[in-house]
Amino acid sequence: MNSNEFREFGKTAIDFIANYLDTIRDRPVLPSVEPGYLHGLLPSEMPENSESWRKIMKDFENFIMPGITHWQSPNFHGFFPTPTCFPSVVGEMISAGLGVVGFSWICSPACTELEVIMMNWLGKFINLPESFLNCGPGNGGGVIQGSASESILVAILTAREQTVRRIKSQFPDMEEGVIRSKLVGYSSDQSNSCVEKGGILGAIPLRLLPTDENWVLRGETLQKAIDEDIARGLIPCVCISTMGTTSTCAFDDIPALGEICNKNNIWFHIDAAYAGSFFCLPEYQHAMKGIELADSFNYNLHKLMHVNFDCCAMWFQNCDSVVQSFTVDRIYLQHQFQGQSLAPDYRHWQISLGRRFRALKVWFTLRSYGKAKICEILRRRIQLAESLEQKLRTDPRFEVTYPAYMGLVIFRLAEGCEKTKILLEKLHERKNLYLTPTNCHGKFVIRFVIAGIDPQEGDIEFAWKEFQTVVNSIVTRDDQISMMETNIIEKKKGDEETAWMEISHDQNVEKIK
Repeated sequence: MNSNEFREFGKTAIDFIANYLDTIRDRPVLPSVEPGYLHGLLPSEMPENSESWRKIMKDFENFIMPGITHWQSPNFHGFFPTPTCFPSVVGEMISAGLGVVGFSWICSPACTELEVIMMNWLGKFINLPESFLNCGPGNGGGVIQGSASESILVAILTAREQTVRRIKSQFPDMEEGVIRSKLVGYSSDQSNSCVEKGGILGAIPLRLLPTDENWVLRGETLQKAIDEDIARGLIPCVCISTMGTTSTCAFDDIPALGEICNKNNIWFHIDAAYAGSFFCLPEYQHAMKGIELADSFNYNLHKLMHVNFDCCAMWFQNCDSVVQSFTVDRIYLQHQFQGQSLAPDYRHWQISLGRRFRALKVWFTLRSYGKAKICEILRRRIQLAESLEQKLRTDPRFEVTYPAYMGLVIFRLAEGCEKTKILLEKLHERKNLYLTPTNCHGKFVIRFVIAGIDPQEGDIEFAWKEFQTVVNSIVTRDDQISMMETNIIEKKKGDEETAWMEISHDQNVEKIK
């Protein structure tokens, strides 16, 4: 393919992307294919000779597109949102065209320095403590990882190596293998699955500690686990806490956990993969309390900042910790400018050696949107989630399990787990919505997150009508009458209890007088 053919092919591809995103609402969010569908459509071996891009594009639309789940659709409400935008797509394209592999400053100075600047922009935008920033007074700094999974694994491996070094310095005769065999880490039973996987890959057993009735990991729970493990001769190494859990967007008791970790020389990492974006809003600044106690912190730009996947921002309070842990400095990787704070060699901050020019799509996106527009979009998502919650509360057949928070609503059918499972199955059979379930204290519930590239009130209305249609088909008239009677009885009971409390209060006041 020459440059002229590329221009034609590229323009066709741009038109396809623009048309696709313009018509995203018109597509069923789930595909109508069965496992193995593509194996029967594509050849079992690569072609002997080159084929035209027109034929490839035609096959893409005929064979690939029917098997796509439309994550950019505003009717996609599962997992967490991953909205892209046109500036980010362009940034990704130019990055691919440049072909930069920016593992060190000398490989492309702009690649490294733009990332340093973008991490400072982002840190200031969400009001991170200055100690995390490259431009701050300490030794902090940020790096773009691929995902929260990578960030958490980097934190676990850094914690492991720093702990081994510390124990080895205290007990020089103790073999490293023995030290490593005694390491143990902690997280909550509500943390993301990637935390548990990170423990497996990092060869550190991670205890998933129980949370309270609000799905919060408390300080006393962590302290008890630490005391138990020390008594068993183990070495507490790392704690992965969560700001905004996957199931309910709950926040661990960060101040308490941070103080305990700092006191016990335990690496304290905060995963705010989803919730971190909301910290740019003044009304959510209170949720960041205790973040200054963390050794490292991450959140995903590809969840709510409209930077396309993959792009996760990660910061360290002390960059030397990760650099010391990951440095392998062969002669062919060295250069005369290494070691300067404004020109970090990011190969020492990550798992892989090579790295893409991700900062470019971040720069394109942040400049195209600006602070005000990003804040406006985030507030709209919050408002839409609250709108759905209000609708759910007007129908006695539904039960809001957890109030809407940061664009996430948790609900179920009042009839219980089995009917809720049927509701989710029927919704997916219709292919107009996609949602994911979770388990809250033994209850099967449905998560509804505001996703898509441009969610509107009309999308909430559409989802509500889908709910009504399906519920009408699975909840009988007798069941509806029974639920209404139960609600009336509960309301009456509640009114009676309130009245009795008021009478008791008045009587107590009279006694005091």
